[in-house]
Amino acid sequence: MHLEFFGAAGEVTGSCHILHIDGRRILLDCGMIQGGRKAEARNRDPFPFDPEEIHAVVLSHAHIDHSGRLPLLVKRGFTGPIHAHEATRDFGWIMLKDSAGLGERDVENENRKRARKGLEPLDPLYTTEDAEQACRQFNAMAYGEARSVAPGVTVTFRDAGHIMGSCLVELDLEENGSRKKIVFSGDVGQYNTPILNDPERIPAADLVLMESTYGDRLHRDRSHTVAELAEIIATADHHRGNVLIPAFAVGRSQELLYLFGKHFDEWQLGRWSIFLDSPMAIEATQVYRSHPELYDEEASELIDEHERKSLLPNLGMSRSPEDSRKINRMESGAIVIAGSGMCTGGRILHHFKHNLWRPECQVIIVGYQANGSLGRRLVDGHDYVRIHHETIRIRAQIHTVGGLSAHADQNDLTRWYEGFENRPPVCLVHGEPDAAKAFAGRLTGAGAQWVKRAHPGLTLDLNQLEHAPGG
Repeated sequence: MHLEFFGAAGEVTGSCHILHIDGRRILLDCGMIQGGRKAEARNRDPFPFDPEEIHAVVLSHAHIDHSGRLPLLVKRGFTGPIHAHEATRDFGWIMLKDSAGLGERDVENENRKRARKGLEPLDPLYTTEDAEQACRQFNAMAYGEARSVAPGVTVTFRDAGHIMGSCLVELDLEENGSRKKIVFSGDVGQYNTPILNDPERIPAADLVLMESTYGDRLHRDRSHTVAELAEIIATADHHRGNVLIPAFAVGRSQELLYLFGKHFDEWQLGRWSIFLDSPMAIEATQVYRSHPELYDEEASELIDEHERKSLLPNLGMSRSPEDSRKINRMESGAIVIAGSGMCTGGRILHHFKHNLWRPECQVIIVGYQANGSLGRRLVDGHDYVRIHHETIRIRAQIHTVGGLSAHADQNDLTRWYEGFENRPPVCLVHGEPDAAKAFAGRLTGAGAQWVKRAHPGLTLDLNQLEHAPGG
C-alpha cells in the first residue's frame, strides 16, 4: 500500500492524493487549481492517472479547491462513488453546478472573441451536465460512521470544524495482513469558531496527511477581530461609504451573517442595508439552516432565541443580476457580502468597479487570497488593479481581517496534532513552501516522529513509514 501526491503539494489549491491498496486506487479529494490564469490553465491538463481506474473518491469537504475537478474526473471516465458527508453532498449540488455554469459562461464570452479573430472555439472545462452526473455519484455519510469503501479500506469521518460538513478522514487499511491507520486532515478549522464545533481529537495514527496553509503564522485573536469589524463599520458609517466584503459562499458568508446578527444592536447595524449578493451563498445558507444538528451550543442557543423573529431584519438576498445592479446605485449605507472569495470573478468585481476608487469606502478581506489573485493584489497594497479590462485606482481602505479565517493557524494546527498521543509521522500538504517549512519545524519541536513536505509525484510506502525520511 502506498500514497501518491498530485495536488496541493507545495501549494494550497488543487487538493488531490491517491491511495493505492490491493490493486485499487482511492482518490482523496479532486480539487480545482486556483490563483490566476496561468495556474488555472493547469486544470485542463490530463490527470496524472487514469480516471477510469479510480475505484472511489473520498471527499474531505465541499470547497472548490478540494472538489472542483470532480465533474472533470467524471467527464474523463470515473464512474465510481464519491463518499462525502451529508452536508458536503448538499453543498456539492450547489457549488459544482455553479462552477460549471461560470466556466460555460466564460468560454462563451471567450469564443465570441475567438470567432472575431478566426480562431477555433474552446470547450468548457466541464458542463453543467457533467457536474450533475458527479453529484449523482455522491454517497453521503455522517460523522462517526465507519464505512468500507473498498476491500481493506474503512473510512470514518470526524468533524474538522472548517466549514459545515468538513471532515477529518480516518482510513483504516489492511493489505496482506498489514494494518495501518492514515488520517487525512482535509482543512482544519480554528478552535472556538462561530456556528461550528471544534476539530475532533483523534488519539492515534500511523501517518497524518496534514494541511499547512497557515503553518507559518498566527491569526489575530477572535475577540480583537470582532472589535476590528465593529471599528471598520463605525468608520464607514462616519465617512458615509459602503462596505464590501468578498467572501466564500460556503462558510465565510454564513459566519459573517451570524456575527452581524449576534452584534446587531451593538454595531448599530439597523442603520445599514445588508446584502448577501451571491445566489450560491444564498443556497448555501439554506443548507446551513437545514443542518442544525451540526451547530455548536452557542449557535443553537442564538438561533432558538431568534426563532420568532429574523436574526437580521434588514438583510436583502440578491438573487438576480438586477438585484445586484440596484446595489451599485447606492453611494453609502450598504454592506455587501459577495463572491468570489479571492476576487477572481463574480459579483464582487462589479461592486469593486463602483467603489474601489472612492476613499470613503471600505473593503474587508476575510479569507485566504492565493498568489496571482486580485484579492492578493489588494492585500499586497497595489495602487491599481485591472477589472474587466479597465484600470481602477485603489483609494478605498483595504482591511485584512485574518481572525475570521476558516483555517487553523500555527497554534491551532499544533494543538490538533498534539491530540495524537503517539506523535505520528506527518506529510504536509496544502501549504505554500515557506508555510510548510515553518510548520515542519514546529511539528518537530512538538515531537513528531518525522515530517515530510509533499511535492507532486511524491510516493510514500505505507509499509515502510518507520524508515521514511523527513524533509
